[in-house]
Amino acid sequence: MQTRTEPENTIGINDVVRFVLELFAFVTLGIWGFLAWPGPWLNIVLGIAAPVFAILVWALFRSPKAVVRLDAFGKALIEILIMGSAALAWLMLGQPVIAVVFGVVAAVSGVLAGRRELS
Repeated sequence: MQTRTEPENTIGINDVVRFVLELFAFVTLGIWGFLAWPGPWLNIVLGIAAPVFAILVWALFRSPKAVVRLDAFGKALIEILIMGSAALAWLMLGQPVIAVVFGVVAAVSGVLAGRRELS
């Protein structure tokens, strides 16, 4: 008799939370680029370039189908840089409550996902 095991590729609550956090971070960097800089050209360039750069870095190094495979430390470093940048962007925009809430949720979610990856 064969026992049935649960497939490893199930999507949990933390996976959904992490996906929403990623999208929120990318949108945040776009908002920051458009609002934090004076002038008509610099803010347009940064409003488009900041999230595009973050998405590119995430896709290359951190996504589940990343082109460049990193160890757990490298993945954590990329995630900390992008999520930390989004939290810092909210601080620069004068929204410390959003920055703290986002940072705490991203940190807890990242730790939970990192522990799952290591086991």
